[in-house]
Amino acid sequence: MNWTRKLGWMLSGALMGGMIVVGASSMAGDRQPAQRGLPLKELRTFVEVFNLVERNYVEPVSEKTLIENAIKGMVSNLDPHSDYLPPKAFKEMQEHTTGEFGGLGMEVGMDKDGFVKVVAPIDDTPAQRAGIRSGDLIIKIDDKPVKGMTLTEAVKLMRGKPGTEVTLTIVRKGENKPLVIKLKRAIIKVKSVKQKLLEPGFGYVRISQFQIRTGSDLIEAIQKLEKKNGGPLKGLVLDLRNNPGGVLTAAVKVSDAFLNDGLIVYTKGRTADARMKFEARSGDVLDGRPIVVLVNEGTASASEIVSGALQDHHRALIAGRKTFGKGSVQTLMPLSNGAALKITTARYYTPSGRSIQATGIVPDVTIPRLKVEKVDGDDALEVHEADLKGHLDHKDDKPVKADRKADDREEIRKLLDKDYELYEALNLVKGMSLAQQMEDK
Repeated sequence: MNWTRKLGWMLSGALMGGMIVVGASSMAGDRQPAQRGLPLKELRTFVEVFNLVERNYVEPVSEKTLIENAIKGMVSNLDPHSDYLPPKAFKEMQEHTTGEFGGLGMEVGMDKDGFVKVVAPIDDTPAQRAGIRSGDLIIKIDDKPVKGMTLTEAVKLMRGKPGTEVTLTIVRKGENKPLVIKLKRAIIKVKSVKQKLLEPGFGYVRISQFQIRTGSDLIEAIQKLEKKNGGPLKGLVLDLRNNPGGVLTAAVKVSDAFLNDGLIVYTKGRTADARMKFEARSGDVLDGRPIVVLVNEGTASASEIVSGALQDHHRALIAGRKTFGKGSVQTLMPLSNGAALKITTARYYTPSGRSIQATGIVPDVTIPRLKVEKVDGDDALEVHEADLKGHLDHKDDKPVKADRKADDREEIRKLLDKDYELYEALNLVKGMSLAQQMEDK
């Protein structure tokens, strides 16, 4: 048997095996016959090209490399999130999901033009500290052009031994020329939930990524805020800006924490396994008190599920800018050779039936990206009672005791001074709380 015929039989066997598995799943879910004939004409063309390349290319290329490259090309052209992971890359991905890894700390995807696009930098990582932004296009990693690489190959170049440096050349909207940014790799340890008491009665919870424990960590964070507040909160700002997503079940638990009932999210795909529904259970951790969810163009995937669910149930006001729009579900399928296939199998839908994919979540209140500067010093035109000649003082008033929480207030003041979007969100939730109190009366 010659190599052309041999490869044809190998491909037929492999593809037929795949068709049988997929066919059985489809028939179970749809009750429709799923058997189809193999595209023999196209397979013959593939075998012909394989032979020509293997025999005539200027340098020898192993048969294994040619097959792997063919698989990569087939999968990577489906959508930006599907990929073929060779055994080594699959092993590295498994290590990545265990928690600590050496890298830059950002979620990335493949742009339609073949460049790596930053979905969002992760808090407290080299990428975030270096000023990497959502929407940045990485065109070179060190001296290697990204165009032509798979996403897996690009990510592999950016990861490495902690303490080593990597230089990224970035194209950013609004900049006249590419930016060259040098970063030092680090062990990425992501603490997904942080909290602060912005003012008496008003809490702030930041979720930077959705991990297995994020749902329970959120509950714990709110309990800590209420303990520090000395009672229930009047309102909450939930910050999902530049949150690239993560574990689906964590997003469901976070949404469920603020809902008493109803649909949270559902998925639709071709197979029965790709069709899922998630419902809320009774118990709102804030007992109906106001929530403002902060989002931006780096809010993606699982964080869009939370935003969409709370918006559709009118449980929270969504403020900020339109989200990223990653509403697809990827399934990791291990293969017999130790590799894995990461393939898009479904789309996410909000409770009202909106698809998140490529549309994102549109906020109820838009907060544009602005550079806000605080005016230093007192305005010479401002006049107060204390400026008037002969004003009464308050010498008979009781002395005010030193406030032990002054340092905390100063820290919050500085935070609000430099984060205009958070400042606006706090004003929104305070207004909502006041309106709720007046309605209750």
